Amino acid sequence: MLTTAQKADDTAIVSTLPSSPSIEDLLAKEWLLTNERGSYASSTIIGCNTRRYHGLLVGSLNPPTNRIIALSACMEMVISEQRVFNLSTFEFPDKFAPQGFDYVKCFRQDTGVHFYYELDEIQLTKSIYLVRDTDTVALVYDFALPRRIKEHVDFVLRPFVALRDFHALQKSYAPLCSSWLGSALLVRYDTSHSCKLLLSCPSANFEKDEQWWFNFVYRNDRERGQDFAEDLWTPGFFKCRIDSPTRIILWANLSTRSNPVDMTGADIDMVRRELLTHQSSILNGTLKRKDRRLAILYLAADRFVTKRQTDHTVRTTILAGFPWFADWGRDAFIALQGLLLSTGRFEEAKSVLTTFAQAADEGMIPSRFDDNSDTTYFNSVDASLWFINAAFQYLNATGDSKAFTEELLPVIRWVMDSYYKGTRFCIHADDDELITAGSSDTQLTWMDAKYDGVAFTPRYGKAVEVNALWYNAVCNLAQFYAQRDVDAAKHYKALADRVAAGFCELFWNERKGYLNDCILPDGSVDDSLRPNQLFAVSLAFSPLSAQQQKSVVDVVQKELLTPYGLRTLNVQDSRYKSTYTGPQQQRDEAYHQGTVWPFLIGPFVEGYLKVNGSSRKSKKKAAEFIEPLLQHLTDEGCLGNACEIFDGDVPHKPRGCFAQAWSIGELVRAYHLIHS
Repeated sequence: MLTTAQKADDTAIVSTLPSSPSIEDLLAKEWLLTNERGSYASSTIIGCNTRRYHGLLVGSLNPPTNRIIALSACMEMVISEQRVFNLSTFEFPDKFAPQGFDYVKCFRQDTGVHFYYELDEIQLTKSIYLVRDTDTVALVYDFALPRRIKEHVDFVLRPFVALRDFHALQKSYAPLCSSWLGSALLVRYDTSHSCKLLLSCPSANFEKDEQWWFNFVYRNDRERGQDFAEDLWTPGFFKCRIDSPTRIILWANLSTRSNPVDMTGADIDMVRRELLTHQSSILNGTLKRKDRRLAILYLAADRFVTKRQTDHTVRTTILAGFPWFADWGRDAFIALQGLLLSTGRFEEAKSVLTTFAQAADEGMIPSRFDDNSDTTYFNSVDASLWFINAAFQYLNATGDSKAFTEELLPVIRWVMDSYYKGTRFCIHADDDELITAGSSDTQLTWMDAKYDGVAFTPRYGKAVEVNALWYNAVCNLAQFYAQRDVDAAKHYKALADRVAAGFCELFWNERKGYLNDCILPDGSVDDSLRPNQLFAVSLAFSPLSAQQQKSVVDVVQKELLTPYGLRTLNVQDSRYKSTYTGPQQQRDEAYHQGTVWPFLIGPFVEGYLKVNGSSRKSKKKAAEFIEPLLQHLTDEGCLGNACEIFDGDVPHKPRGCFAQAWSIGELVRAYHLIHS
């Protein structure tokens, strides 16, 4: 049932369902479609939602934020004179009903997602496409029938509407209603006009049959200790007769406009062409290499690149992860090289940097933008330093000294001066020229889990990666000014020497052969074995000797490396947590106490190659390190994506966000380092 174009597309991810499938295994595989607005569509490969964040249309009212679950799911039935085929699968408290997964024979993801059904003599392909520039989804049903069909066949399609914030759950007291607007059905709250869902199915007749369906169960939310039952509303159903090969399309559009866009006359083939054209532009850098894995990585990278409206200007930004994160500074700057620079998307990389630079305040780059307002947050000590690193990566990749000097350098200098003299959260350079920050009440590093006032990794004072970034920034400026400003170059070179001396004296643990993780303000040493020390090796400039760098990499490889990234704490530590599951407090306790983070494979591979001279042998070994993550992209979790975290213990179950920007960005970067 695949078209010639689909057969030719070797970047597609295909999952063939076994004849006697385990529903538990099927529910563990998910899919994701995104657009440049921050909107998305997502579910499992059998269409059964397992999260409150799943939905066929999750639109963004204030791109890329304020996301609304508009169209949650659809119930689909094919009715003949002999049988009723219920194609959908929903989970309720004590059962799955209906159990349509038995009819799904194959799942495929390319520019859209496709479900292939076999219903006796009838073959059906359901395709889902998310339109790039509007909050619109198209559900396309292509029926292939035998030449002579001897009985009447009807198709029934019942949409389930949530129309709620994507963090919340809908309940049956919500005053949802519907009415006709032209040739489409308008669904809204009868007490509010804030947003509207427009449904149109040109080939079918609509029959009004308003119902609430109760207690849809979302198993992933239940596992996370959250509320997990939802009520969904349906205004009725669309119905049509199938007596020949037929295409039926349901269009769903979310809008805040008084007159929403009616998609009744839209051309689905044009939508598909536009999606394919965009995909081809993303893959342009991989076409000559004919590297399927790199192509899949580039497509994964594209899902996080979106637009943000700032001061009447549309700029590029990076969403930290799907389904629930917006754009976070630290994540964006760590991911930027892999997502945009390695893929040749230089203008978008510059736009990301200037988006955050224009929001700087008190010499700090925002740690994140709010999900529902224009509020910016600055509770991070390292995001500003990661911004500087990303800015220099942009300069090195593009040679665009004009944009760097005019738009980025002033902010870089502002950050450096503010960090040296002092800014928010007691961030300042101490007498040894190292950066110290925070207190017992703050969590400013990337290991920032905190619950009910308890900080599980209280890394205030002098954190090792913060000062590795600080040294790297000082050295980058010294190098930049070497041929431009003798006095500035001399100043930063002298500062770099002092920082290096202080860094090695304070952090190098001679007895253990690795770097201390943090030095608290009272001088006490936290010598926990954590991966943060790797950045003192992987960044462009290291304060460590070659022997010290190799020792760090060797210890991290031996104690923290797993098939899917690095553990955040070694197994022998009494605080080690083997799994990331349960209620929020339990999860937060484990978040950085042994949980595996795949984004750390990037600095590990870079450090490993650096201390081994990037030899052919070391690259071959590094390729083995990333192989399980590459397989993860196509075999498990959210297909075509890399998740946020994995359990610390075998079998390292995927956890957290099912698609994370820096997980993909650092995997792209590692791939290029290995294959360059």
